[in-house]
Amino acid sequence: MTIMTISHPSAAFHARQPATCEADGIAIPATRPKSAVSSGVGLAGFFGMTLWVMIARNWPEISMTLGLPGPYEKLDGPNSALMCVFFSGVPMVLWSVLVDKVHLRPSTGIDWKSPRPVADILDISMTKLAGLWATWGGIAILYGLMRFYWQDPYLFAMNVFSTIAPPLFLLSIPYVIWLDRYLVEPRDHAWHFGAMLIGRETYCREEVSHHLRAWAVKGFFMAFMISIVPGGFGEVVRIDIASVLGNPVWVAQWGMAFLFLIDVHLATVGYLLTMRPLDAHIRTANPYLAGWLAALICYPPLILMNAGGPLDYHAGGGSWEYWFQGHDSLMWVWCALMLILTAIYAWATMAFGIRFSNLTHRGVLTHGPYRFTKHPAYLSKNAFWWLGTMPFLAASGSVTDAVRNTALLGMVSLVYYWRARTEEKHMMVDPDYQAYAAWANAHAPVPRFFSWLATLRGRPANS
Repeated sequence: MTIMTISHPSAAFHARQPATCEADGIAIPATRPKSAVSSGVGLAGFFGMTLWVMIARNWPEISMTLGLPGPYEKLDGPNSALMCVFFSGVPMVLWSVLVDKVHLRPSTGIDWKSPRPVADILDISMTKLAGLWATWGGIAILYGLMRFYWQDPYLFAMNVFSTIAPPLFLLSIPYVIWLDRYLVEPRDHAWHFGAMLIGRETYCREEVSHHLRAWAVKGFFMAFMISIVPGGFGEVVRIDIASVLGNPVWVAQWGMAFLFLIDVHLATVGYLLTMRPLDAHIRTANPYLAGWLAALICYPPLILMNAGGPLDYHAGGGSWEYWFQGHDSLMWVWCALMLILTAIYAWATMAFGIRFSNLTHRGVLTHGPYRFTKHPAYLSKNAFWWLGTMPFLAASGSVTDAVRNTALLGMVSLVYYWRARTEEKHMMVDPDYQAYAAWANAHAPVPRFFSWLATLRGRPANS
């Protein structure tokens, strides 16, 4: 569906326009639609994460002050990194429940006031558990068959999953039975998958497909996210901040490491907390093959942009540090640009709260950087790559390298444009997203800018 961008250049026009107007039959709200997530959730996660980073960095002094036994070393290991995810997630859950009261929203599909007797839902729960356990078993088999999952960095994730699998299996029994007592419709997609496997009751193929797509997303991305949790965390904990402050390159590297830590840890929390009582369940997983292809080629093992890959745009090139060496003022300006773009990227992840996930719809975001554009993460990430690598300049001195790198990075940007379009196609089935997209195209600065560029070319734009 194409949404026509409507520009209102006059502030006076905004003041006297009606509550809504229309484009392609979709009402354009005069004010920004309410976001499914509050800003407080992401901020709570940020403060919790920062608290643990400070504890980990200062653990030698803390342990000596408390009289704890040694060794007195910084907590920079993988288990400490997982604890950082915990410190990030707990405040986000508390804020969601105590402040935003997400568990009371109708979108959870839960009626807390009318619990059913256990006897009435036990058969349903057993069918659902059969579906869940079969799903987990299938994911475990796929992990076992894929050799790269048992090599670094994925080996850490596999060890984590192996450790938590037995308690997760046992805890799923009381959790499912407890939740089914309160669900308005306990026969959800997991139940339909279990019913298909057991063969005793009628099931819906569409629900089964939704179940498999949702768990394919979780199985693929949870392994990836947990595998990258330790690396950046250890770097942030170990670094001596005082030693980097006089060098713009080191400032940029440490600042970006911390900002990427926000992105990784809060996104990991999002994948882990896909739960109905938190209103963070998956409404739908992207049903379009193009959407899956566009996303998966951006992540290992299918990634096309890594060194030596088909879209590797670094060969013979140089980064901003290379080109600006000896020019301190430009170095500091570029350091600031790199940090700003990375901060926008991290901010976009924070805005999701406990709902971050690729290829899924878990509620519509309209706050934070989503006030300015529908795709802040993709825009900031691609701008970061263009400004950081400057592919049109080749350290090798080869014009061929410069042309090739520029073209390849252009293709990478096109991949992210493709991702954005497929994500919008998926989300546009939700009237809430339709309203947000219409508002953003008409009022958000970035879509309006692209609309203005399009008018210079003599045609309307959709951004």
